[in-house]
Amino acid sequence: MKISSLRAYRIWDSRGRPTIEVEVRLHNGGFGRGITPAGASRGTHEAVELRDGGEREGGFGVRLAIAQVESVIAPALIGQDASDQAAIDRLLIALDGTPNKSRLGGNATVATSMAVLNACANSLHVPLWKHLAQGRPVQMPLPEIQIFGGGAHADRRVDIQDFMVMPVGARSFDEALTICADVYRAAGDLMKRRGSRMGVADEGGWWPDFKTNEEALDVLALAIHEAGHDDGTALISLDFAASEFGSNGTYRLGLDRREFSRSEWIEQITEWVSRYPIISIEDPVAEDDEAGMQAITTLLGHKVQIIGDDYLVTNARRVEAAHAAGCCNAVLIKPNQAGTLTETLAALERGRAAGWGTIVSARSGETEDVIISHLAVGWNAGQLKVGSFARSERMAKWNEALRIERDHPEIQGFIGRTALPQLATL
Repeated sequence: MKISSLRAYRIWDSRGRPTIEVEVRLHNGGFGRGITPAGASRGTHEAVELRDGGEREGGFGVRLAIAQVESVIAPALIGQDASDQAAIDRLLIALDGTPNKSRLGGNATVATSMAVLNACANSLHVPLWKHLAQGRPVQMPLPEIQIFGGGAHADRRVDIQDFMVMPVGARSFDEALTICADVYRAAGDLMKRRGSRMGVADEGGWWPDFKTNEEALDVLALAIHEAGHDDGTALISLDFAASEFGSNGTYRLGLDRREFSRSEWIEQITEWVSRYPIISIEDPVAEDDEAGMQAITTLLGHKVQIIGDDYLVTNARRVEAAHAAGCCNAVLIKPNQAGTLTETLAALERGRAAGWGTIVSARSGETEDVIISHLAVGWNAGQLKVGSFARSERMAKWNEALRIERDHPEIQGFIGRTALPQLATL
Protein backbone atom coordinates (compact mmCIF):
# COMPACT_ATOMS: atom_id res chain seq x y z
CA MET A 1 0.00 0.00 0.00
CA LYS A 2 2.74 2.39 -1.10
CA ILE A 3 2.23 6.10 -1.77
CA SER A 4 2.74 6.83 -5.47
CA SER A 5 1.92 10.55 -5.61
CA LEU A 6 1.13 13.45 -3.31
CA ARG A 7 -0.07 16.87 -4.46
CA ALA A 8 -1.30 20.00 -2.67
CA TYR A 9 -3.75 22.64 -3.89
CA ARG A 10 -5.31 25.86 -2.69
CA ILE A 11 -9.06 25.75 -2.08
CA TRP A 12 -11.35 27.98 0.01
CA ASP A 13 -12.93 27.63 3.43
CA SER A 14 -16.31 28.78 4.77
CA ARG A 15 -15.01 32.32 5.38
CA GLY A 16 -13.77 32.61 1.80
CA ARG A 17 -10.16 32.27 2.93
CA PRO A 18 -7.55 30.05 1.29
CA THR A 19 -6.80 26.65 2.78
CA ILE A 20 -4.86 23.55 1.76
CA GLU A 21 -6.16 20.41 0.10
CA VAL A 22 -3.76 17.47 -0.20
CA GLU A 23 -4.42 14.50 -2.49
CA VAL A 24 -2.65 11.16 -2.08
CA ARG A 25 -2.64 8.28 -4.55
CA LEU A 26 -1.45 4.76 -3.79
CA HIS A 27 0.14 2.16 -6.09
CA ASN A 28 -2.93 -0.07 -5.62
CA GLY A 29 -5.27 2.68 -6.88
CA GLY A 30 -6.32 4.00 -3.47
CA PHE A 31 -7.04 7.72 -3.32
CA GLY A 32 -7.49 10.05 -0.38
CA ARG A 33 -7.98 13.75 0.24
CA GLY A 34 -7.34 15.90 3.30
CA ILE A 35 -8.48 19.50 3.83
CA THR A 36 -7.33 21.79 6.64
CA PRO A 37 -9.85 23.88 8.60
CA ALA A 38 -8.92 27.09 10.43
CA GLY A 39 -9.85 28.54 13.80
CA ALA A 40 -10.67 32.14 14.70
CA SER A 41 -9.85 31.86 18.39
CA ARG A 42 -6.65 29.84 18.75
CA GLY A 43 -4.61 28.59 21.67
CA THR A 44 -1.07 29.88 22.02
CA HIS A 45 0.40 26.39 22.01
CA GLU A 46 -1.42 24.84 19.05
CA ALA A 47 0.23 23.95 15.76
CA VAL A 48 1.04 27.03 13.69
CA GLU A 49 -0.47 27.63 10.27
CA LEU A 50 1.98 28.64 7.57
CA ARG A 51 0.45 31.64 5.78
CA ASP A 52 1.93 33.91 3.14
CA GLY A 53 1.30 37.24 4.85
CA GLY A 54 1.38 40.48 2.90
CA GLU A 55 -1.60 42.07 1.20
CA ARG A 56 -2.54 39.35 -1.27
CA GLU A 57 -5.58 37.32 -0.16
CA GLY A 58 -5.68 39.30 3.06
CA GLY A 59 -2.42 37.73 4.17
CA PHE A 60 -4.08 34.30 4.41
CA GLY A 61 -2.51 32.81 1.30
CA VAL A 62 -1.15 29.26 1.46
CA ARG A 63 1.40 29.28 -1.34
CA LEU A 64 4.27 28.82 1.12
CA ALA A 65 2.58 25.87 2.77
CA ILE A 66 1.78 24.27 -0.59
CA ALA A 67 5.43 24.68 -1.58
CA GLN A 68 6.46 22.82 1.58
CA VAL A 69 4.15 19.95 0.67
CA GLU A 70 5.47 19.77 -2.88
CA SER A 71 9.18 20.22 -2.15
CA VAL A 72 9.66 18.65 1.30
CA ILE A 73 6.77 16.38 2.25
CA ALA A 74 6.00 14.69 -1.08
CA PRO A 75 9.56 13.51 -1.86
CA ALA A 76 9.83 12.03 1.64
CA LEU A 77 6.46 10.27 1.63
CA ILE A 78 6.40 8.81 -1.88
CA GLY A 79 7.16 5.13 -1.56
CA GLN A 80 6.14 4.97 2.11
CA ASP A 81 3.54 2.50 3.39
CA ALA A 82 0.23 4.34 3.80
CA SER A 83 -1.12 1.63 6.10
CA ASP A 84 1.31 2.67 8.85
CA GLN A 85 -0.27 5.96 9.89
CA ALA A 86 1.95 6.33 12.95
CA ALA A 87 5.10 6.02 10.84
CA ILE A 88 3.77 8.52 8.29
CA ASP A 89 3.03 11.01 11.04
CA ARG A 90 6.39 10.46 12.74
CA LEU A 91 8.03 11.28 9.44
CA LEU A 92 5.98 14.47 9.12
CA ILE A 93 6.96 15.48 12.65
CA ALA A 94 10.64 14.81 11.92
CA LEU A 95 10.54 16.69 8.62
CA ASP A 96 9.15 19.72 10.41
CA GLY A 97 11.48 19.49 13.39
CA THR A 98 9.82 22.23 15.45
CA PRO A 99 7.58 21.94 18.52
CA ASN A 100 4.66 23.73 16.84
CA LYS A 101 4.92 22.74 13.14
CA SER A 102 6.17 26.23 12.27
CA ARG A 103 8.57 25.10 9.55
CA LEU A 104 6.19 23.14 7.31
CA GLY A 105 3.00 24.57 8.78
CA GLY A 106 0.45 22.60 10.77
CA ASN A 107 -1.99 23.26 7.95
CA ALA A 108 0.31 21.39 5.56
CA THR A 109 1.05 18.47 7.88
CA VAL A 110 -2.52 17.81 9.02
CA ALA A 111 -3.93 17.87 5.49
CA THR A 112 -1.26 15.36 4.48
CA SER A 113 -1.93 13.15 7.50
CA MET A 114 -5.68 13.10 6.78
CA ALA A 115 -5.16 12.43 3.06
CA VAL A 116 -3.00 9.38 3.80
CA LEU A 117 -5.58 8.01 6.25
CA ASN A 118 -8.39 8.45 3.74
CA ALA A 119 -6.36 6.83 0.96
CA CYS A 120 -5.68 3.81 3.13
CA ALA A 121 -9.35 3.34 4.09
CA ASN A 122 -10.49 3.81 0.50
CA SER A 123 -8.01 1.27 -0.79
CA LEU A 124 -9.41 -1.26 1.69
CA HIS A 125 -12.97 -0.41 0.57
CA VAL A 126 -14.19 0.21 4.11
CA PRO A 127 -15.78 3.33 5.65
CA LEU A 128 -13.24 5.52 7.37
CA TRP A 129 -14.87 5.14 10.80
CA LYS A 130 -14.65 1.35 10.51
CA HIS A 131 -11.00 1.50 9.47
CA LEU A 132 -10.33 3.59 12.58
CA ALA A 133 -12.33 1.34 14.91
CA GLN A 134 -10.32 -1.76 13.93
CA GLY A 135 -13.10 -4.07 15.07
CA ARG A 136 -13.62 -2.39 18.44
CA PRO A 137 -17.24 -1.61 19.44
CA VAL A 138 -18.26 2.03 18.95
CA GLN A 139 -21.31 4.21 19.59
CA MET A 140 -22.76 7.23 17.86
CA PRO A 141 -21.64 10.44 19.62
CA LEU A 142 -23.73 13.02 21.46
CA PRO A 143 -23.87 16.19 19.31
CA GLU A 144 -23.25 19.69 20.65
CA ILE A 145 -24.92 22.29 18.44
CA GLN A 146 -24.52 26.06 18.44
CA ILE A 147 -27.67 28.19 18.64
CA PHE A 148 -26.06 31.65 19.04
CA GLY A 149 -22.55 32.44 17.84
CA GLY A 150 -20.55 35.06 19.72
CA GLY A 151 -16.99 36.03 20.53
CA ALA A 152 -14.55 35.81 17.64
CA HIS A 153 -17.23 34.06 15.57
CA ALA A 154 -19.55 37.10 15.55
CA ASP A 155 -17.33 40.18 15.70
CA ARG A 156 -17.47 39.93 19.53
CA ARG A 157 -21.10 41.06 19.53
CA VAL A 158 -21.34 39.12 22.80
CA ASP A 159 -18.35 37.99 24.82
CA ILE A 160 -19.24 34.32 25.23
CA GLN A 161 -18.28 32.52 22.02
CA ASP A 162 -20.82 29.70 21.72
CA PHE A 163 -24.29 29.23 23.20
CA MET A 164 -25.14 25.60 22.44
CA VAL A 165 -27.55 22.77 23.24
CA MET A 166 -26.84 19.14 23.99
CA PRO A 167 -29.81 16.81 23.30
CA VAL A 168 -29.11 14.47 26.22
CA GLY A 169 -32.62 12.99 26.20
CA ALA A 170 -32.41 11.67 22.62
CA ARG A 171 -32.46 7.94 21.93
CA SER A 172 -30.63 8.08 18.58
CA PHE A 173 -28.37 10.42 16.69
CA ASP A 174 -31.23 11.13 14.30
CA GLU A 175 -33.53 12.13 17.16
CA ALA A 176 -30.72 14.22 18.68
CA LEU A 177 -30.48 16.31 15.52
CA THR A 178 -34.27 16.72 15.41
CA ILE A 179 -34.26 18.11 18.96
CA CYS A 180 -31.48 20.56 18.09
CA ALA A 181 -33.32 21.61 14.94
CA ASP A 182 -36.39 22.34 17.07
CA VAL A 183 -34.41 24.59 19.41
CA TYR A 184 -32.56 26.31 16.56
CA ARG A 185 -35.83 27.09 14.80
CA ALA A 186 -37.48 28.30 18.03
CA ALA A 187 -34.54 30.60 18.75
CA GLY A 188 -34.75 32.07 15.25
CA ASP A 189 -38.48 32.65 15.66
CA LEU A 190 -37.91 34.36 19.01
CA MET A 191 -35.33 36.70 17.52
CA LYS A 192 -37.62 37.44 14.58
CA ARG A 193 -40.44 38.42 16.96
CA ARG A 194 -38.01 40.63 18.85
CA GLY A 195 -37.00 42.30 15.58
CA SER A 196 -33.41 41.20 16.16
CA ARG A 197 -32.78 38.37 13.70
CA MET A 198 -29.69 39.63 11.88
CA GLY A 199 -28.46 36.54 10.05
CA VAL A 200 -25.92 33.95 11.20
CA ALA A 201 -22.39 33.96 12.59
CA ASP A 202 -19.32 32.05 11.36
CA GLU A 203 -20.56 28.62 12.45
CA GLY A 204 -24.20 29.10 11.45
CA GLY A 205 -25.60 30.09 14.85
CA TRP A 206 -27.90 33.10 14.98
CA TRP A 207 -26.04 36.39 15.02
CA PRO A 208 -26.37 37.71 18.59
CA ASP A 209 -28.31 40.90 19.27
CA PHE A 210 -28.46 41.13 23.04
CA LYS A 211 -27.85 43.86 25.60
CA THR A 212 -25.97 41.54 27.97
CA ASN A 213 -24.41 38.09 27.87
CA GLU A 214 -27.03 36.92 30.36
CA GLU A 215 -29.83 37.97 28.03
CA ALA A 216 -28.51 35.43 25.53
CA LEU A 217 -28.86 32.75 28.21
CA ASP A 218 -32.42 33.90 28.93
CA VAL A 219 -33.38 33.67 25.25
CA LEU A 220 -31.70 30.28 24.81
CA ALA A 221 -33.54 28.88 27.84
CA LEU A 222 -36.80 30.28 26.44
CA ALA A 223 -36.08 28.73 23.02
CA ILE A 224 -35.59 25.32 24.67
CA HIS A 225 -38.93 25.84 26.45
CA GLU A 226 -40.79 26.94 23.30
CA ALA A 227 -39.36 23.96 21.42
CA GLY A 228 -40.90 21.70 24.07
CA HIS A 229 -37.60 20.30 25.34
CA ASP A 230 -37.29 21.95 28.77
CA ASP A 231 -37.98 18.62 30.50
CA GLY A 232 -34.27 17.83 30.61
CA THR A 233 -34.20 16.60 27.00
CA ALA A 234 -31.98 19.51 25.88
CA LEU A 235 -29.42 21.19 28.13
CA ILE A 236 -27.12 24.18 27.62
CA SER A 237 -23.42 24.10 26.78
CA LEU A 238 -21.27 27.24 26.74
CA ASP A 239 -17.91 27.86 25.12
CA PHE A 240 -16.59 30.93 26.90
CA ALA A 241 -13.29 31.09 24.95
CA ALA A 242 -12.23 33.18 27.94
CA SER A 243 -8.73 33.84 26.59
CA GLU A 244 -10.42 36.33 24.27
CA PHE A 245 -11.48 38.57 27.16
CA GLY A 246 -9.32 37.47 30.11
CA SER A 247 -5.66 37.50 31.07
CA ASN A 248 -3.59 37.58 34.24
CA GLY A 249 -6.61 36.61 36.32
CA THR A 250 -8.78 39.54 35.17
CA TYR A 251 -11.87 39.19 32.97
CA ARG A 252 -13.50 42.04 31.07
CA LEU A 253 -16.92 41.63 29.47
CA GLY A 254 -17.18 44.27 26.76
CA LEU A 255 -20.94 43.90 26.26
CA ASP A 256 -21.69 44.15 29.99
CA ARG A 257 -18.98 46.76 30.59
CA ARG A 258 -17.87 44.86 33.66
CA GLU A 259 -14.51 43.75 34.99
CA PHE A 260 -14.12 40.69 37.21
CA SER A 261 -11.29 39.32 39.30
CA ARG A 262 -10.69 35.59 38.98
CA SER A 263 -12.80 34.79 42.02
CA GLU A 264 -15.58 37.14 40.92
CA TRP A 265 -15.65 35.59 37.45
CA ILE A 266 -15.85 32.05 38.84
CA GLU A 267 -18.63 33.22 41.15
CA GLN A 268 -20.50 34.62 38.12
CA ILE A 269 -20.18 31.35 36.20
CA THR A 270 -21.30 29.39 39.27
CA GLU A 271 -24.35 31.61 39.57
CA TRP A 272 -25.25 31.00 35.92
CA VAL A 273 -24.85 27.25 36.39
CA SER A 274 -27.24 27.40 39.35
CA ARG A 275 -29.91 29.35 37.42
CA TYR A 276 -29.81 27.85 33.93
CA PRO A 277 -29.79 24.21 32.70
CA ILE A 278 -26.05 24.29 31.93
CA ILE A 279 -24.29 20.92 31.73
CA SER A 280 -21.03 21.80 29.95
CA ILE A 281 -18.61 24.75 29.94
CA GLU A 282 -15.57 25.13 27.71
CA ASP A 283 -12.52 27.29 28.41
CA PRO A 284 -14.30 29.05 31.31
CA VAL A 285 -11.04 30.80 32.20
CA ALA A 286 -8.12 32.01 30.09
CA GLU A 287 -5.45 29.58 28.95
CA ASP A 288 -2.89 31.28 31.22
CA ASP A 289 -5.08 30.94 34.32
CA GLU A 290 -4.29 27.49 35.69
CA ALA A 291 -5.27 28.55 39.21
CA GLY A 292 -8.67 29.55 37.87
CA MET A 293 -9.07 26.24 36.02
CA GLN A 294 -8.18 24.32 39.17
CA ALA A 295 -10.66 26.34 41.21
CA ILE A 296 -13.59 25.97 38.82
CA THR A 297 -12.92 22.25 38.31
CA THR A 298 -12.93 21.70 42.06
CA LEU A 299 -16.07 23.78 42.50
CA LEU A 300 -18.16 22.62 39.55
CA GLY A 301 -16.54 19.50 38.08
CA HIS A 302 -19.01 17.16 39.79
CA LYS A 303 -21.94 19.07 38.26
CA VAL A 304 -20.84 20.09 34.77
CA GLN A 305 -18.42 19.04 32.08
CA ILE A 306 -15.41 21.39 32.10
CA ILE A 307 -13.66 21.28 28.73
CA GLY A 308 -10.16 22.44 27.94
CA ASP A 309 -9.62 23.77 24.41
CA ASP A 310 -7.21 26.71 24.16
CA TYR A 311 -5.77 25.48 27.46
CA LEU A 312 -5.03 21.94 26.18
CA VAL A 313 -4.78 22.40 22.36
CA THR A 314 -5.14 18.68 21.59
CA ASN A 315 -1.77 17.97 23.19
CA ALA A 316 -1.29 14.74 25.13
CA ARG A 317 1.38 16.19 27.41
CA ARG A 318 -0.80 19.15 28.31
CA VAL A 319 -3.75 16.84 28.98
CA GLU A 320 -1.61 14.74 31.33
CA ALA A 321 -0.30 17.83 33.14
CA ALA A 322 -3.79 19.28 33.48
CA HIS A 323 -5.12 16.04 34.92
CA ALA A 324 -2.28 15.94 37.46
CA ALA A 325 -3.04 19.55 38.42
CA GLY A 326 -6.76 18.87 38.93
CA CYS A 327 -7.79 20.97 35.94
CA CYS A 328 -10.69 20.07 33.57
CA ASN A 329 -12.62 16.85 33.19
CA ALA A 330 -12.91 16.84 29.38
CA VAL A 331 -10.75 17.66 26.36
CA LEU A 332 -11.71 19.12 22.99
CA ILE A 333 -10.06 17.28 20.10
CA LYS A 334 -9.14 19.26 16.96
CA PRO A 335 -6.74 17.62 14.50
CA ASN A 336 -5.32 20.87 13.16
CA GLN A 337 -4.34 21.95 16.69
CA ALA A 338 -2.01 18.95 16.84
CA GLY A 339 -0.82 18.84 13.23
CA THR A 340 -1.09 15.07 12.68
CA LEU A 341 -3.77 12.46 13.37
CA THR A 342 -1.43 10.33 15.50
CA GLU A 343 -0.85 13.25 17.87
CA THR A 344 -4.58 13.98 17.83
CA LEU A 345 -5.41 10.42 18.87
CA ALA A 346 -2.75 10.52 21.57
CA ALA A 347 -4.47 13.51 23.19
CA LEU A 348 -7.85 11.79 23.00
CA GLU A 349 -6.49 8.58 24.52
CA ARG A 350 -4.75 10.50 27.31
CA GLY A 351 -8.04 12.17 28.14
CA ARG A 352 -9.88 8.85 28.07
CA ALA A 353 -7.25 7.28 30.37
CA ALA A 354 -7.89 10.11 32.84
CA GLY A 355 -11.61 9.29 32.84
CA TRP A 356 -12.40 12.51 30.99
CA GLY A 357 -14.97 13.28 28.34
CA THR A 358 -13.60 13.57 24.80
CA ILE A 359 -15.19 15.80 22.15
CA VAL A 360 -14.09 15.75 18.51
CA SER A 361 -14.58 19.26 17.15
CA ALA A 362 -14.68 21.23 13.92
CA ARG A 363 -13.22 24.74 13.59
CA SER A 364 -14.99 28.00 12.77
CA GLY A 365 -13.39 28.13 9.31
CA GLU A 366 -14.51 24.84 7.77
CA THR A 367 -15.01 23.10 4.42
CA GLU A 368 -17.26 20.34 3.09
CA ASP A 369 -14.79 17.74 4.44
CA VAL A 370 -16.50 15.24 6.79
CA ILE A 371 -13.54 13.50 8.40
CA ILE A 372 -14.40 14.59 11.94
CA SER A 373 -17.70 12.71 11.81
CA HIS A 374 -15.73 9.54 11.14
CA LEU A 375 -13.11 10.34 13.78
CA ALA A 376 -15.80 10.85 16.43
CA VAL A 377 -17.40 7.49 15.62
CA GLY A 378 -14.30 5.43 14.81
CA TRP A 379 -12.38 6.63 17.85
CA ASN A 380 -15.55 6.22 19.96
CA ALA A 381 -15.06 9.75 21.29
CA GLY A 382 -18.54 10.03 22.75
CA GLN A 383 -19.20 13.64 21.68
CA LEU A 384 -19.12 15.65 18.44
CA LYS A 385 -19.07 19.45 18.14
CA VAL A 386 -19.51 20.81 14.61
CA GLY A 387 -21.11 24.24 14.97
CA SER A 388 -24.71 25.09 14.31
CA PHE A 389 -27.61 23.54 12.41
CA ALA A 390 -27.13 25.71 9.35
CA ARG A 391 -24.57 26.30 6.56
CA SER A 392 -23.52 23.45 4.32
CA GLU A 393 -20.03 23.03 5.75
CA ARG A 394 -21.77 22.19 9.06
CA MET A 395 -24.66 20.16 7.68
CA ALA A 396 -22.31 18.00 5.60
CA LYS A 397 -20.81 16.69 8.84
CA TRP A 398 -24.11 16.18 10.66
CA ASN A 399 -25.54 14.42 7.59
CA GLU A 400 -22.48 12.18 7.30
CA ALA A 401 -22.98 11.06 10.90
CA LEU A 402 -26.64 10.35 10.08
CA ARG A 403 -25.54 8.13 7.19
CA ILE A 404 -23.11 6.28 9.43
CA GLU A 405 -25.90 5.57 11.94
CA ARG A 406 -28.41 4.65 9.24
CA ASP A 407 -26.21 2.39 7.15
CA HIS A 408 -24.27 0.52 9.84
CA PRO A 409 -26.46 -1.39 12.32
CA GLU A 410 -23.32 -2.98 13.78
CA ILE A 411 -22.69 0.30 15.63
CA GLN A 412 -23.59 -0.16 19.30
CA GLY A 413 -26.35 2.44 19.44
CA PHE A 414 -26.27 6.08 20.57
CA ILE A 415 -24.29 7.13 23.64
CA GLY A 416 -26.83 9.78 24.71
CA ARG A 417 -26.71 11.07 28.27
CA THR A 418 -24.10 8.53 29.34
CA ALA A 419 -21.51 10.69 27.57
CA LEU A 420 -21.88 13.04 30.54
CA PRO A 421 -21.41 11.27 33.89
CA GLN A 422 -22.26 14.54 35.64
CA LEU A 423 -25.91 13.90 34.68
CA ALA A 424 -26.01 11.02 37.13
CA THR A 425 -25.85 13.57 39.97
CA LEU A 426 -28.83 15.59 38.70
